[in-house]
Amino acid sequence: MKGLYDPVPVTLLTGFLGSGKTTLLNDVLADPRMAGTTVIVNEFGSVAIDHSLVRTGSETYFQTTTGCICCTATSDIRISLYEMHEARMRGEVPSVSRVVIETTGLADPAPIINSLIPGGAPAMGLRDHVVARHFYLAGVVTVFDVMNGRATLDSFLEGWKQLAFADHVVLTKTDLAAGPHDWAAELNELNPAACYHDRHETGFDLHALFGDRTYSISGKAEDVPGWLAMETLTRHPAHAHHPNRHGDEIEAISLVHDVALSPQSVETFLHIVTSNIDSGLLRLKGLFALTDDPDRPLIAHAVQNRLYPPQRLETWPDDDRRSRVVLIGQDMPEKSIRDLFAVLAPRSAKKSRRSA
Repeated sequence: MKGLYDPVPVTLLTGFLGSGKTTLLNDVLADPRMAGTTVIVNEFGSVAIDHSLVRTGSETYFQTTTGCICCTATSDIRISLYEMHEARMRGEVPSVSRVVIETTGLADPAPIINSLIPGGAPAMGLRDHVVARHFYLAGVVTVFDVMNGRATLDSFLEGWKQLAFADHVVLTKTDLAAGPHDWAAELNELNPAACYHDRHETGFDLHALFGDRTYSISGKAEDVPGWLAMETLTRHPAHAHHPNRHGDEIEAISLVHDVALSPQSVETFLHIVTSNIDSGLLRLKGLFALTDDPDRPLIAHAVQNRLYPPQRLETWPDDDRRSRVVLIGQDMPEKSIRDLFAVLAPRSAKKSRRSA
């Protein structure tokens, strides 16, 4: 464990929507070698779901923020680290060995990295100087979904940048891919300095992803220094960033019901919103209370038009027992999706709300 005044290594865990970051993070927290890990999770969308799926222990310090973490990344990350440091100094946080920051799948890593490396984003006050003294960026781990990776790289610059900045690239869903493929050789052109790991290969070493060396861009693609320099020179105007929008194209639709829903209606909803190939859906994640067993919520995940088998949890992860789902995509038919979700609630619940 780190001493109270020892600098703490920070690892950035990134990867595009649905690549498997939260699953990997849960494996990190379950590994005894990763004891003392502090977690910061950023989610896209005004309704938080991912944080409920991170299985933190009772002694794990955990923070979460919602919204698009792009031009506000510098302040958001530094504030989170500063608050964690202050809690640690007050004795409210146990010994910390490392910090893992899990970004939203839409995050551009450049401003986040710039906020944590020497010579990056300038300090704006005492808080930032405290963060610089007590934390340092040790590495960037990028999770890459081989099933949807090529389409991501063709369509989203964020996917390219997440790979280009990585020290370690974890290949996921190789067990679902058709036939063997040398992904390391293909992706090496994007980032020749990264180490590539197959998540499903025998001997995969989770602990090896999280070192304590200082992060370096040496050997990475020639675009990387330019992206960091551009961030340093760019002054993002202060503004209220909408928590459900990323740029002008990608948006999140956040939906909530405060009553239990029938299993059949949820199944129908999930099938309809994921089976339309023209829906613009990139990612769906949901947590549902079901009438057949309200104490055991259903977790649903979809990446583009692929709906993964829903699973039941033994208990609710927190005190929020509402059914909630976030859909992230481009040009989605928002009114139709909201209307469809609205009819999931039992008629008795709708009547009681109207009469209240």
